[in-house]
Amino acid sequence: MRYSKLLLPTLKETPAEAEVVSHRLLLRGGFIRKLTSGVYSYLPLGLAAIRKVEQIVREEMNRAGAQEVLLPMVQPADLWRESGRWEKYGPELLRFTDRHERESCLGPTHEEVITDLVRREIHSYRDLPVNLYQVQTKFRDEIRPRFGLMRGREFIMKDAYSFDIDNEQAEAEYRNMYDTYHRIFERCGLAFRAVEADTGTIGGSFSHEFMVLADTGEDTIVICKDCSYAANMEKARVKPIEQPPESVDLLECNKVETPGKRKVGAVTEFLGISPKQLVKTLVYLADSQPVAVLVRGDHEVQPVKLGNLLGAVEVEMADDKQVFDVTGVPTGYLGPAGLKIKLVADREVVAMRNFAIGANEKNYHLINANLGRDFEVDEIDDLRMVTPEDSCPECAGRLELTKGIEVGHIFKLGDSYSKALNAVYQDNQGEEHHFVMGCYGIGVSRVVAAAIEQNHDENGIIFPLPVAPFQVEILNLGLKDKAISEVAEQIYNDLEKESIEVLFDDRDERPGIKFKDADLIGIPYRLTVGKKFASDGVVEIRKRADGHTIELSPDEAVRELASMINEEMHSA
Repeated sequence: MRYSKLLLPTLKETPAEAEVVSHRLLLRGGFIRKLTSGVYSYLPLGLAAIRKVEQIVREEMNRAGAQEVLLPMVQPADLWRESGRWEKYGPELLRFTDRHERESCLGPTHEEVITDLVRREIHSYRDLPVNLYQVQTKFRDEIRPRFGLMRGREFIMKDAYSFDIDNEQAEAEYRNMYDTYHRIFERCGLAFRAVEADTGTIGGSFSHEFMVLADTGEDTIVICKDCSYAANMEKARVKPIEQPPESVDLLECNKVETPGKRKVGAVTEFLGISPKQLVKTLVYLADSQPVAVLVRGDHEVQPVKLGNLLGAVEVEMADDKQVFDVTGVPTGYLGPAGLKIKLVADREVVAMRNFAIGANEKNYHLINANLGRDFEVDEIDDLRMVTPEDSCPECAGRLELTKGIEVGHIFKLGDSYSKALNAVYQDNQGEEHHFVMGCYGIGVSRVVAAAIEQNHDENGIIFPLPVAPFQVEILNLGLKDKAISEVAEQIYNDLEKESIEVLFDDRDERPGIKFKDADLIGIPYRLTVGKKFASDGVVEIRKRADGHTIELSPDEAVRELASMINEEMHSA
């Protein structure tokens, strides 16, 4: 492709709306343009990168035995009501009414539609298992769309759905998709980890997120330095703490005055104890119902864990007024003894002895409190955030908290959707059973953004070769020099004959502009034809990732580029 004919409107300045690296570089590099909040047009280079990801996804999904379909984006409300998600999904579901007053939505996901299709078309165990996938535009009406393609309202996604006869078969397909996703992201040239994850609004029994590792990632993930354990913060498990020895004496519980001491640091300093010797009582609203949560003073509640324990969809921390309204106690002095609302505790509290708690009276705390003697709780579970001080729950090794970008998510759905929509098959005895389902998503457009977040420098994008819109960029620095132009044209033609994807910068621009634009758009290899060809008969090959350069004759350069690219693509 000739640069002079390509719609590639690069920008010198970063648009004010761009907050993260990928958003800035995609806008500056002319890959995307904003239409409205969270909705973008894909320009030729942006679409080319997306198509590269799509191709890898299709090849690996087909290799894994899945079949491609294309489902409607507009979905009738009746299906969502049948599954029970019409109200549950929340405001991210863009609902509308057509001219006949029929309610519909723009599909954020396709569990209902695919289950409806399969229940109509597949009736026998002989037709199972089946895995159907699509690559399609989705729409989720995010309250705060941001970060360009990282969290838009409209995006391109690959979603797949498996239908099996039983849990054993479903778990085999889950593992098949787990392995397939590893191949997909390896082929995309990305550093990533598969992490245990919460199932969220999709539902199901367990799931894994595939996270591209990047310092600019918006998600914190927990990985073990000594084994393969990895999880997001919502799912990260805490290694069970050892119970204190039975010989620990339970001291007498006393009320002490703590004037104006409301925060953990102030209370523990005043009492001369460690935050590890204090239990916080925090009030949350779980589906609008108040619940008090006990955690150690140096720990924080994980809201998703709390929601899963309580079976709640929405969990948020109560503000000071709400706390006082439901307890009659000002924030900072709340404690579990005598509290009249539901009370749950993190497991670590069970292992504590002789700790401080709020006294449910302004300016007072209790010291030497103990669970079972001074108060009881309704439920106990792992409810807190993991910290770097925690040990791995699998091997007791060292944990590291790092940043990641979610690009894929796989779920074992079970029969939640097939039961809700009464999707059944007949076994070899003629008895009906509900399909056991799995769900497997990849944010295709998000993969491109994540690749940039992981691969860039101060000058621009550094595309991994497998997802780059072009593999080589030729710079003609002597447009008015007949010999330079002729050899640049010859190299361009020879590379295309080798099936190398080439962008030919044939613009009448200064060399500095061409170099800056080349670094900005991040094509993996740059071949420069300039003064050195005129003087020494050589051209320069430069690798964008590490800046390594070599000088070769034009014929040698073509052979070397073809060899390097083929070798790199083969290894990917």
